[in-house]
Amino acid sequence: MKRWNGWLMAVSLCIGMSACTSTQDHENGGKEVTLILDYVPNTNHTGIYVAQAKGYFEDAGLQVKIIEPGAHETSATLVAVGKGQFGVSYQEDVTYARTASEPLPIRAIATIIQHNTSGFVSLANANIETPKDFEGKVYAGWQSPSEEALIRAVMKQAGADFSKLTMVGADGSGFAAFGKGVDIQWDFAGWALIKGRMDGYDLNYMPLRDLDERLDYYTPVLITNEDMIAHDPQTVRAFLGAVKQGYEFAIAHPEEAARILSDIIPDTDFTFLEASQAYLSKAYQGDAAEWGRMSDEVWDRYTQFMVEYGLIDHYISADAQYTNEFLY
Repeated sequence: MKRWNGWLMAVSLCIGMSACTSTQDHENGGKEVTLILDYVPNTNHTGIYVAQAKGYFEDAGLQVKIIEPGAHETSATLVAVGKGQFGVSYQEDVTYARTASEPLPIRAIATIIQHNTSGFVSLANANIETPKDFEGKVYAGWQSPSEEALIRAVMKQAGADFSKLTMVGADGSGFAAFGKGVDIQWDFAGWALIKGRMDGYDLNYMPLRDLDERLDYYTPVLITNEDMIAHDPQTVRAFLGAVKQGYEFAIAHPEEAARILSDIIPDTDFTFLEASQAYLSKAYQGDAAEWGRMSDEVWDRYTQFMVEYGLIDHYISADAQYTNEFLY
């Protein structure tokens, strides 16, 4: 896909150079590694910060530096070129990376949330109950190919005419845009939806996973570089073990976990953080046997969806995109 071509030169400079994914041992704190977030810190990341605050990384012999990507960078690309050993990414970005004309050497090693917690949001009084009701309405988003494909799919299943939906770019005002030329947005239940309702918006929410099972994909996921898997599996296992411990703590102790995250983002209202954490602490593991575990079925379904809608030009197997081997 074209979205990856701009980074291929950087990847070619890095592949095969051990320094790209090298880690360093420090006498006072163990091996130093970098984790690159997908965005600014939020409740998707709580288990990571719990692992840091509770000393789980230190117990695993690691010093973990947590950074955010630049404005025009993705964690998938940065991990691929060795700017960090680990990253927070998304299933679709892993698939894009692995099916690029020159595949990027990354692999998912755990899912942070077991099911897709995003969906379509509208004002309750707009009476948008199904994708059939999207006809004649205005949708505001980030105008990516995958976004359009997803909306086409759910409208098709509902027997709706996609050409009757107007798609525009979001202006950053969030739900304040409703009733001012915008009718529908795509947001996450554990963050924007909770915040919107706390702000007094009467909102209707349609979970993607209820509209099309193929859209119940993993978002977000933890990734690493394949060089790490091949040459430093002990560090991958140690890192993931500590992170898993952090998320298990957040599942069992959502309020304390929210307070730990609040120390990282102190300007965020704690009442909101607590509500968001209460929601996500139930969603991290969901109905899986353990936190982080992924399945071929989920990867295959969404990969086939991406092929069907022309987002990628060939199919790739699930085992070329993820592994559960480091969860043990």
